[in-house]
Amino acid sequence: MLAIGIGDGSPPALRKAGAALARKAKSAAALAVDLRSVALDPDGLRAFAEALLLASYGFSRKEKAEPRVLQTITLVVGKPKPLQPALDRAITVAGATAAARDLVNTPSLDKTPEWLAAAATTLLKGLTVKVRDEKELAKGGFGGIVAVGMGSTRPPRLIEASYDGGKRHVVLVGKGITFDTGGLSLKPNEGMLTMKTDMGGGAAVLGALRAAADLKLPLRVTALVAAAENMPSGTAQRPGDVIRQYGGTTVEVLNTDAEGRLVLADAIAYADRDLKADVIIDIATLTGAMPIALGKKIAGFFCNDDELAAELTAAADASGERAWRLPLVEDYRQALESPTADLRNIGQPTLKLGGGSITAALFLREFAGGRPWAHLDIAGPGRSDADDDELTKGGTGYGVRLLTRWLEALSVAGKRKAA
Repeated sequence: MLAIGIGDGSPPALRKAGAALARKAKSAAALAVDLRSVALDPDGLRAFAEALLLASYGFSRKEKAEPRVLQTITLVVGKPKPLQPALDRAITVAGATAAARDLVNTPSLDKTPEWLAAAATTLLKGLTVKVRDEKELAKGGFGGIVAVGMGSTRPPRLIEASYDGGKRHVVLVGKGITFDTGGLSLKPNEGMLTMKTDMGGGAAVLGALRAAADLKLPLRVTALVAAAENMPSGTAQRPGDVIRQYGGTTVEVLNTDAEGRLVLADAIAYADRDLKADVIIDIATLTGAMPIALGKKIAGFFCNDDELAAELTAAADASGERAWRLPLVEDYRQALESPTADLRNIGQPTLKLGGGSITAALFLREFAGGRPWAHLDIAGPGRSDADDDELTKGGTGYGVRLLTRWLEALSVAGKRKAA
């Protein structure tokens, strides 16, 4: 018998309670939770159930990994019928988040760009998935993805997956760096220890697409994952190289460890020029400056559209994946000017403007074509150093819950406008 406090009974408090219960009940084969005395609304039940499931997540590559004891969870409520849809959504989103965590936690020895493309095809069974290999990328003009991947013996891929449930077209772009050494701008060993998780943004958009399809949302959603391994070698790109991104913009590469923005730029430009997206959102473990600014539990996001920013803030609050809007400071745009190319891939050090996360976002904005666009920098919450509430150590799957909540709200708003 366990007694769990639920604080003020709000969704955030219920989320904490669900996670605490899951950790205490791991040794039980079955769990029944009596919620009849709790004034539950659908959001509260969803928060509780998602946390209960996500805190039970585990990943192991041990030869003799212990099987999970807990197999069955029963929630006892006063009136099940009005709460059933919320529970169904919680199960769907938790499953998609767990799938994203599996992708992130897979060791990079196995997780090549080609492996990630195959895993995406399996995860998104029933949906349309197209994978461009290194030859197609070079022929198609995806210069950023090609440049980042050319130092590795394991070539890059662009994964394009789509769900067609409506007219409004949302494109979700994820960074898919399957391992990041920094390239010739080499990271220290300590900086590489977590780099199997550097494709957390790519995992998030794949998980969100799976959830959107399973929830049958009345939207058209495309997920783009720009996948590459950033390695140092005789064929790697060099500081000082000038590359041509998709669409023709030239970029002077001054730091090969600022590679995420190069692969994202190709995908964002493709979403603008070819897919004609109504909205573009990219998500990436992008800058070391972001967790310094906001810590490891909160993502920073940048947006060129106030209405979209408000929607994402509401989705972050509802999902429990916290995010804070940061400014696109126009004065900092000068830091990206290059004497030899249209842009440079890092801010000019001599200007001493700082704001590395801001200049990275300004760089990405150049490729969105003026369309409604947002950039989520999840360098902090994309990975967790320990079991903490509904998170487990390793990849968190951050972004699946937030993006799915946003897509759900967008589909409801679309129905209202149509009516």
